[in-house]
Amino acid sequence: MPTDVYLYDAVRTPFGKYGGALAGVRPDDLAAHVLRALVERAPALEPDRVDEIVLGNANGAGEDNRNVARMAGLLAGLPTSVPATTVNRLCGSSLDAAIVASRQIALGEADVVLVGGVESMSRAPWVLPKPEKAYPAGDATLVSTTLGWRLVNPRMNPEWTVSMGEATELLGIREQVSREAQDAFALRSHHAAARGWEERFYDDLVGVPGVDLARDESIRPDTSLAKLAALKPVFRPQNGTVTAGNSSPLNDGASAVLLGCPSAEGIVGRPPLARIAGRGAAANDPQYFGFAPVEAANTALKRAGIGWGDVGAVELNEAFAAQTVACINAWGVDPGIVNAHGGAIAIGHPLGASGTRVLGTLARSLQAAGKRWGVAAICIGVGQGLAVVLENLDT
Repeated sequence: MPTDVYLYDAVRTPFGKYGGALAGVRPDDLAAHVLRALVERAPALEPDRVDEIVLGNANGAGEDNRNVARMAGLLAGLPTSVPATTVNRLCGSSLDAAIVASRQIALGEADVVLVGGVESMSRAPWVLPKPEKAYPAGDATLVSTTLGWRLVNPRMNPEWTVSMGEATELLGIREQVSREAQDAFALRSHHAAARGWEERFYDDLVGVPGVDLARDESIRPDTSLAKLAALKPVFRPQNGTVTAGNSSPLNDGASAVLLGCPSAEGIVGRPPLARIAGRGAAANDPQYFGFAPVEAANTALKRAGIGWGDVGAVELNEAFAAQTVACINAWGVDPGIVNAHGGAIAIGHPLGASGTRVLGTLARSLQAAGKRWGVAAICIGVGQGLAVVLENLDT
């Protein structure tokens, strides 16, 4: 019989802008920082009681290569006997890491697991493919690994390999999400995030040593509908709706959660925040990646034995406003319970870190709202989605 799995704590760094305050920090150092913080915040946890480290990372092409989870564990000062693995499901990597770790715990293979994710989109390198023949006479092209498709297999269906922005344009048309609706949602994200800071909701942040950054760097509390409406579409200049203002920015950051079995309360020295009650994964056509969280969340709720009528809070990663609005409409939930303290359009979306960011935010959102059930969900490039259902233990 599987055992229950609990979330005991959640931390994250402030999320920095592309080329901003965190651009000078290696991703393995960012990951080590949040792992170290989790251990330090658990008053009874002896580092050798950690059974596993599972981290998510999307790019893995630069300083985050060669199993960044293991590198981060060593840099964090954890014993060399603590094993570690890195998960890559693109934007959903760290939520997938949480799902992987929770299954280990449920099966009795681990009691305490450090879970998280990291991305430095600023420091993601250019890559240069090796030539197939010696002494090539032509030019070679450097490819950026920051975001999106690269080194595409020519056998891939070209409908699937459009840019994420163009894919979002297609989804917006299919789901009838207007430019006005996208801008209004983006405005709400910035204002809600700014309010969250004013109300000291983000008490899970751990500042990065040597960096003068006390809050998320992408939040624009002074933006307005007029300012957002003035921005030009990026991917379809003539008739597009997706702009820099209603999309998540490029970011750097790390996040982590501490998962454990019921008896882990004595091991870590603090009570759990929430119980993982359901998990779900889904996939659809790659160009409609933004809609995949719909079925992922429906599956997670079914496995938790509840329905949307029971849900009091939702944290859905805001890759783009169009896809977020489309998912909310498909679920038929009150938009007011979704990302009540802001989302990735304002907070930022450092790919590998966003999954455990939304999971930790959900646990605290449930406590703040006094609600029992919540859903954390994320869309994933190439047409996938993940979701986790949490139960607030304070209710």
